[in-house]
Amino acid sequence: MAKFQFVLLIHGHQPIGNFDSVIEQAYSHSYLPFVQLLEKHPKIRIGLHLSGCLLEWIERAHPEYFDLLRGLESRGQVEMIGGGYYEPILISIPPEDRREQIERMGDYLEKHFGRRPSGGWLTERVWEPQLPTTLAASGIEYSLVDDNHFLGAGLDAAQLRGAFVAEDMGACVHLIPGLKLLRYLIPYREPHETVEFLRGAAAGHPGGFVATGDDCEKFGVWPGTYEHCYRDRWLERFYEALEAEHEWLETATPGEAVRSHSPLGRADLPAASYNEMMEWALPTAARLRFEAIEKEFASRADVQPFLRGGIWRGFMAKYPESNLLQKKMLHVSAKVRRLALSRRRGSNFHAAREKAEALLLRSQCNDAYWHGVFGGVYSPHLRTAPWRALVEAEAIADGLAHREASWAESKRCDFDADGHEEICFTSEAYSAVLCPADGGTICALDFRPSNMTLINSIARRPEAYYKRLKHLATGEAHEAVSIHDQVRAKEPGLEKLLRYDRWDRDCFRTLVFPATQTFADYEHLRLEADAGIAAGSYVAGDLSETGVTLCYKAADGRHSCKAFVFRRNDDGFELAVNLELSGADGPTLVGIETVLNFLAPNQADRYFEVGGQRQPLQWSANVPGNKLRVVDRYQNVAVTLSAPGAREIWISPIETVSDSEGGFERVYQGSQILAVWPAEFKDGETWRGGLSLKVDRAH
Repeated sequence: MAKFQFVLLIHGHQPIGNFDSVIEQAYSHSYLPFVQLLEKHPKIRIGLHLSGCLLEWIERAHPEYFDLLRGLESRGQVEMIGGGYYEPILISIPPEDRREQIERMGDYLEKHFGRRPSGGWLTERVWEPQLPTTLAASGIEYSLVDDNHFLGAGLDAAQLRGAFVAEDMGACVHLIPGLKLLRYLIPYREPHETVEFLRGAAAGHPGGFVATGDDCEKFGVWPGTYEHCYRDRWLERFYEALEAEHEWLETATPGEAVRSHSPLGRADLPAASYNEMMEWALPTAARLRFEAIEKEFASRADVQPFLRGGIWRGFMAKYPESNLLQKKMLHVSAKVRRLALSRRRGSNFHAAREKAEALLLRSQCNDAYWHGVFGGVYSPHLRTAPWRALVEAEAIADGLAHREASWAESKRCDFDADGHEEICFTSEAYSAVLCPADGGTICALDFRPSNMTLINSIARRPEAYYKRLKHLATGEAHEAVSIHDQVRAKEPGLEKLLRYDRWDRDCFRTLVFPATQTFADYEHLRLEADAGIAAGSYVAGDLSETGVTLCYKAADGRHSCKAFVFRRNDDGFELAVNLELSGADGPTLVGIETVLNFLAPNQADRYFEVGGQRQPLQWSANVPGNKLRVVDRYQNVAVTLSAPGAREIWISPIETVSDSEGGFERVYQGSQILAVWPAEFKDGETWRGGLSLKVDRAH
């Protein structure tokens, strides 16, 4: 009788934009020792998927690692698994880009390891029913998703002892259920517990197989796991326990298991991911209700399969910053794809087009688009990497489409797919998205000479996990427990930072508030600003290539108009907004807010400059006067803010508290900068003021 098979599919990934020191530590604590130990146990066979981002880094920093992998693959101990090269969430990118991502990964693995992959890793196991068409067309014969997907389709957990067939429009792919139970056993429980589960599965399904797929980082990178897996020998004891059962059990690569077993049937799966991801995708209020329901039915095994959170696309509604990045990516993708239709020839054109396409694909790396224990929408450096790639890719595409050296254009469109019209301004120096329906603000502003985006902040909003902060005792936990069960903080008192923005962190929001309020109110988000003027729906007038006027009128007669004008200069551009207000009552303060994020709040090469004095970006201050310079010498950009007639400028850092693999942490998300004017409204008088941003290179 054929032995029962156990399939272990290991996945390793590091996001674009991550720090070399972080990746180096992950390499030395996980990727290298994991494979070195595997080499000592030749009877253990696994599937291994390393993202293209990580493979590129390893090829550059540790090429000897590839020799180790080639040896393991040549003796059949490791099967290299494909997938999207830059680890995209496939359903979030255009079909043409999906295929290009998968094919690039196949090309890379074939070049370096001599064999094109037949299996594909599905990033974050995000599945939607149309994916078989993409996967099959790209040469992917099988993938792994969670048992959660199958249970949600009505299958019983005991049935998941092999692979199933998923189909879309006649295109088929084999799907392997990855068992959540095994994810939680490995490496947190004693090896014999996994063996006992496998023994029971083999008794019920002789000759079948079970599988699990999980992160390589849980073997050495996650808190406590390096000591647990290697110093305390958990991983070696696990391999030894599997080898000891060789009479009835063997490990197999995913491809071997799929090829040697007939499919168990058809599986029509709903849109899903792993349980935790589906919970994270829920809006905060819904997530809190969901957690309560899960707790209520924790003992009901018959109910658990039907308790489901949201789907991955929910992050686009939960975090407008994620949605904006994803829509920017789609916008740039369309521009890059149009280049393929061009009749232009020549090596320069083709080289530029290929560079733009590579940058586009790089921007699709998943990490910055979502948030849970993992996911980097709260991580500015992870958001910045795709933004930079998109700014450069779009500039290349626009440069190829506009042959003249200097040009400017504007257009109306629903850029962020929210049902409201935006206005896009572009030139060789800048790209901007203006949002009339959100207070006439600018949500994205790119400085093309340095390939960077200037705003790139995130609103402070309630998160379901904040309720744990008050129960948290700061300190290091040394035991190895699941990343989902850990509760820790990187510093005490983080709960005191919890405050929530009324509006998205955009530029040129107008704040009209009582003259009795102070800078301290601004710091603590207590301004009683007029909501209509700040975030109401403005109506756009005539549109030129470089400007537009927006107006808001309330039912009680309050009126606000903003005139935006872009001007180019030799080294960058200037963006000015002229404001008119009427209908307010009595002594009032008027503010025009700017949000800038230059990432590193305490680095000497990034600073505020006032009156010849430099201050770090984490500076919080009430600055007399009407001029301010913000400098980022690392990214080579400087912004000079001028607000003629303003009495003072209020500066306050935007700091979030977010959950991460290492625990709760404070994160600098840029600075909010408010130019403040005193205003006295009498007898229907109109108040006028304005602010400009001059953006150029820092050196």
